[in-house]
Amino acid sequence: MSLETNKQLVADFFAHFGRKDVQGALDMMTADATWWIGGKPALFPLCGLKTKAEIGELLNSLVPGTKDGLKITPKAMIAEGSKVACEAESYGVLGNGRTYNNEYHFLVEVRDGKIAAVKEYLDTMHTADVLKG
Repeated sequence: MSLETNKQLVADFFAHFGRKDVQGALDMMTADATWWIGGKPALFPLCGLKTKAEIGELLNSLVPGTKDGLKITPKAMIAEGSKVACEAESYGVLGNGRTYNNEYHFLVEVRDGKIAAVKEYLDTMHTADVLKG
């Protein structure tokens, strides 16, 4: 796939969350896909390496309950080889009424036209604060 095609795949992948379409995003991932969230799992259990099934469970517990979806807007992307680096910002009102507005750096690996791995760097303190409410 071309670098531009890989970048479009990543943009399309994140667009599913704004439509509350977690399954659509999962369908864009390889069967053996992984999702790593930066941070110490002992301090914040959402962090660490997750399988596709585990991240699906996590996303399904958060995204469908948002008021209008969790919009993840890519701000900048750079692609090289099979990887896409993406700076992004999210916005959504969670089921608990709190606004989730985080900033990210995602490193996404593409294989055979699908998402094979995601590495997510974010403000875990903001996430913990919004989820606790």
